[in-house]
Amino acid sequence: MSSSGTQQTPKGPLPTVSALVPTDTTEDVRARGAGVARQVAVLPVGSLEQHGPYLPLATDTLVACAVARGIAAAYPVHLLPPVTISCSHEHAAWPGTVSISAVTLHAVVGDIAASLRRSGVEALVVVNGHGGNYVLGNVVQESTAEGHRMALFPALEDWDAARERAGVETSLLSDMHAGEIETSILLHCHPELVRPGYKSADLLADDRRHLLSLGMSAYTESGVIGRPSMGSAEKGKELLAGLVEAFGAYFSVVTSDAVSAGSTGSPGRDSVASS
Repeated sequence: MSSSGTQQTPKGPLPTVSALVPTDTTEDVRARGAGVARQVAVLPVGSLEQHGPYLPLATDTLVACAVARGIAAAYPVHLLPPVTISCSHEHAAWPGTVSISAVTLHAVVGDIAASLRRSGVEALVVVNGHGGNYVLGNVVQESTAEGHRMALFPALEDWDAARERAGVETSLLSDMHAGEIETSILLHCHPELVRPGYKSADLLADDRRHLLSLGMSAYTESGVIGRPSMGSAEKGKELLAGLVEAFGAYFSVVTSDAVSAGSTGSPGRDSVASS
């Protein structure tokens, strides 16, 4: 309801339930687990933060879920519902952005992993959709040091390979936020959520060395850093296909009998292309 008491008209259709939340039953999970030697769960982690005037606040969650759904369709993994609010403090200057502390996110992911292990799921792969979630690298690093099976996906190298496959022209440095990659993935998965304006919103700010101190607002008024005008649904489709293919190496690592402490994940490296 609006402040005047009248009902507001929705801006467009919302994603279906299955686009965000898995619809497995207990029996589905039991059957999938019975068919593998070692069970793996996939946890999408997104955010709720500004993505300029044309992409929704939930963009990072939608991207992480799209990647995780593709993985679940190709590999025998348990798909978990997403963590939808994370560490978006650099976007605090824009309305709609909501954050939790790095300590809280660390605890949530750690608790999820521990709960999975109690139910017989030994391995967890975190699919990160938000570049500001630096703490996820620490979660993986600490968990593997303790002998648990965990990985963080995708790494920068995975994004680079997917970019090349899709013909994305903007570099990972330039394509920081609401740019060619994120716009392309949403044009492919949720075109109804992409509003007009992305074709004229390009802005580059490659020197962002003071981002942690000053926030995004020091580098962009619109909230965009990248070239969304170059986005397309076809690029989005190929980006996702490339990432799903890249996941195979991660699946092999977390299910291998040779896994040892500290051997999985890519701690210390940004695991997504954008913030």
